[in-house]
Amino acid sequence: MVLKKENILIVDDDINILELLQRHLHTWGYHVYKAISVREAVNILKDNTINLLITDLKMPEIDGFELIKFVSEHYPKLPKLIVTGYPSVQDSLSAIKSGVAEYLTKPFTKNELKLAVDKSLASNPTFQKNSQKEAPKENTSYGEIIGASQKITAVIEIIKRVKNNKATIFINGESGTGKELVARAIHYQGKFSRAPFIVVNCGAIPENLLESELFGYVKGAFTGADNDRNGFFQASNGGTIFLDEIGNASLAVQSRLLRVLQEKKVIKVGSQKTEDIDVRIISATNSDLKELINKNLFREDLYYRLTVVEINVSPLRERKEDIPLLVDKFLFKYGIEYKDRFVKISPEALEILQRHDWPGNIRELENILQHAVIMCDTNIEVSHLPNHLKYNIDFSIGALLSLKEMEKQYIQKVLNATNNNKTKAAKILQIDRKTIRQKLSE
Repeated sequence: MVLKKENILIVDDDINILELLQRHLHTWGYHVYKAISVREAVNILKDNTINLLITDLKMPEIDGFELIKFVSEHYPKLPKLIVTGYPSVQDSLSAIKSGVAEYLTKPFTKNELKLAVDKSLASNPTFQKNSQKEAPKENTSYGEIIGASQKITAVIEIIKRVKNNKATIFINGESGTGKELVARAIHYQGKFSRAPFIVVNCGAIPENLLESELFGYVKGAFTGADNDRNGFFQASNGGTIFLDEIGNASLAVQSRLLRVLQEKKVIKVGSQKTEDIDVRIISATNSDLKELINKNLFREDLYYRLTVVEINVSPLRERKEDIPLLVDKFLFKYGIEYKDRFVKISPEALEILQRHDWPGNIRELENILQHAVIMCDTNIEVSHLPNHLKYNIDFSIGALLSLKEMEKQYIQKVLNATNNNKTKAAKILQIDRKTIRQKLSE
């Protein structure tokens, strides 16, 4: 008998069923991997190329549906065949929804198994073409801000009210939510759009340099100051300065900022001369400034000066309805950059993106889509998404096993590794073949 190329993984906590399935599959020339638990099955899937999964549903610790969910997302093209002794309408519907190719009820005949295996292997999953409805063309963007959710709409309404005046604005939000995009929209959508827009990341500039970078310095103010130099405030005169991560500014810099806000004047480091300044100040942070105030790390009077108008940018997990619009934006951007065309995404992959909580917010979503565009050929499928986004089984929830059960599982694992060669397994386990059979049947 010549073995076929197909590798079949069978998963069942009943040793007798595993032996029966293995005998039939060997008769038809297939190479077989066996697992008596979902945990063992996942390990086999990770280390081997499997062409068909045959699994029971009712198993101790973790059931077969957990395995099916895992396989559906980590190995979406792998056909799945359920063999169960506890059929139900609900299980059948759940199995079909999970993309199971065939569903067999125990007891079954050898011929029924053969037909189910052949049909499962012959099934060539054809992923639906992108059937997403075309995104509405209106009210989905404002400047570089993308979204149609209520939370983004509220942000845009505030922007429209402040864009044509120079009120001091404070933007609050988690890292990666797009605070700089909000600042840019305020500047570039308003009547001062032709004036300078300067971005300063207060967290990226060393504390001892931040003051001179913001306000400039005169020649001889400190070692290395060979010439007079304007700072960011002078560079943004007439326009907007965006102070990102303002919570990182030292108390000395905060004191200077307060004076700028109060007097509309700046003084270069090392100088006594004041300079008039006409700048709209927008600041942002992902820190809790009130907590910093309580710790005496941030000036309370400066806080109230900065927050004349406050804009809260919600995290992506609170506005998931915006994800499809953001996905379209990034697929267009990176599709053109890397593929010279617009890349689409399958409904299954988009569904996974929409259920993720996105702790890194829009920045994380953009990074993942950039990688997926590079790795795909035409469309982005589930296989192009990182594993941590897909369904994963929590093995920690299982009950602790008895020593007898652990011994049984380890014997089965050795048998799997030796392709059910009991002589080799007995040698590795340092017991005889009779003992192997006895322990498996107990």
